[in-house]
Amino acid sequence: MPASTPSQEIIRLEHIGLQYSDDRFIFFDVNFSVFAGDFYFLTGKSGVGKTSFLKILYKAVHPSLGHVHVFGYNLSALSRSELPVFRQHVGLIFQDCRLIPTLSIVDNVALSIHIGGSQYRRSCSYAKELLDWVGLGECLNSHPDALSDGQKQRVAIARAVVKRPALLLADEPTGNLDDENAFRLMALFEELHRMGTTVLLATHNNELVKSFAYPKLILREGSLLLSDNGFSTRKSEKVQ
Repeated sequence: MPASTPSQEIIRLEHIGLQYSDDRFIFFDVNFSVFAGDFYFLTGKSGVGKTSFLKILYKAVHPSLGHVHVFGYNLSALSRSELPVFRQHVGLIFQDCRLIPTLSIVDNVALSIHIGGSQYRRSCSYAKELLDWVGLGECLNSHPDALSDGQKQRVAIARAVVKRPALLLADEPTGNLDDENAFRLMALFEELHRMGTTVLLATHNNELVKSFAYPKLILREGSLLLSDNGFSTRKSEKVQ
């Protein structure tokens, strides 16, 4: 994990724009910085580009305009060989889970830290702890096709946080969960945050957002707005 301090800039967006094939800009001239230890909700109506915004931050989508720096990497200049090293420090939670169907859920979760060099037994031990935390301790040897959508999402969350990433990018992580499990998993995200993980969590769940005192980044009409979660809102300031 990259060494970081609370004042260290983790993400720097400079005049970012994203244009789809119909020449319509989803967002334009976005400038913002995220610092080590920040926690933001990313909100906005369906179709405003929340998923694309997160994908830009781990180089799955290339912006049409501007420059993105994450952990000091200029993502537009990042080579193919550097990409896996960069992504080792980023935890990703996708809407479609992307579990490996031929592996048990404990192996799905343990795989990323095992690939990183941890012994298999140790990797599985930590994976079992996290799966127990998300309420799947009795399903360790089950395969993804035996799980409900909500259970698959909880496996995906455990997999994303098992490495204690420096940056967690979560795209609707509680979308398939009931309120009880959504709030339980927020406790897990908060624990990671207390340990130093920087979190960007995209969500449509307004009740979840209102229940936690973290600021919001709002994508609206092509701009990124910052709100302190109900008290004041301002347009994102340009990075100097």
